[in-house]
Amino acid sequence: MQSRSPAGRLVLALALFAALALVPLLGPSNRLLSLAITAGINVVALYGLSVLFGQTGILSMGHAALVGVGAYTAAILARDFGFDFWTAIPFAAGTTALLAAVVGFPSLRVSGHHFVILTFAFGQLLTIVLTNGGDFTGRATGLDLGQPVSLFGLGLDPLPQFYLLTLGFVALSAVASWAIVNSSYGRTLRAIRENEKLAASLGINVGRHKIGAFVVSGVFAGVSGVLLAYFLRHISPNQFSSFPSIYLALMVMIGGARLLLGPLAGGILVAFLPEMFALDPVQSRILYGVCLIAVILLLPNGLIAGAIDGWRKLFAQRGRLSDGAQAERLPAAKAPASKAGG
Repeated sequence: MQSRSPAGRLVLALALFAALALVPLLGPSNRLLSLAITAGINVVALYGLSVLFGQTGILSMGHAALVGVGAYTAAILARDFGFDFWTAIPFAAGTTALLAAVVGFPSLRVSGHHFVILTFAFGQLLTIVLTNGGDFTGRATGLDLGQPVSLFGLGLDPLPQFYLLTLGFVALSAVASWAIVNSSYGRTLRAIRENEKLAASLGINVGRHKIGAFVVSGVFAGVSGVLLAYFLRHISPNQFSSFPSIYLALMVMIGGARLLLGPLAGGILVAFLPEMFALDPVQSRILYGVCLIAVILLLPNGLIAGAIDGWRKLFAQRGRLSDGAQAERLPAAKAPASKAGG
């Protein structure tokens, strides 16, 4: 029962992260490490999206655009002001949070599929702005970052070191997400998700909390963008269009938006499935679509929630079978005693 508590799930998740920290010791190829880093960067953004979608019930199809704002903020600060990785993080997170508040404002008037279309358009609009931003945004070619990440004066350029750095941010994102979900603020967001009108009748400022959820998701996206910019060392507008946002939404829906390990599972599966089956980009998209349809029809709460439910049903069935077998043995054990008494 302990493991089912929120604290128990957090301990389990941190134990998993500790195991993932040992991956570089296994000597994986640079390609696998690069995929793992990319998955980890996505997972940081997914934890923010899980707060927005899983707790508040608002699905955004422009989340990759927020990641792009964080990435471009870091690149411009490094180019024009000489900011390093650590200095750029708070500025990028703040800038992205501010823009997320602006994007979240229309959620006060529109909802459902209308808001999904609106956020999709936001992703396309940002791509146009970045492409036509002149020298400030680097136009269609984008911007370069020549400055590596350093920690205590040591460069974190090799892949294993950047992998551990990314994993550290994934762990921090998981802890932050867990704290939000299990706080009074998280309970308020879930109340809005379950019944918005009832929540408003109880005195909850629904509009303020909706925008607040966007701001929180924007902070996660901004940090993810900084990681992505310093990992790739080059960013361009097409990396943050609406279609990468669809992939982020796909990841969070496949893994599950309401459980702590859901974003982690979704990010890893979407990153590594094409590698496991040696699929080309077209085949990968077909596989993603099939997985999404299967999850929506069979596991609407995601793979992790489905696995947990299946595990509980299995043990419940074993418990019933064990109780039934024990009940069958009891009369046989009592029969001789009743006969001797007669």
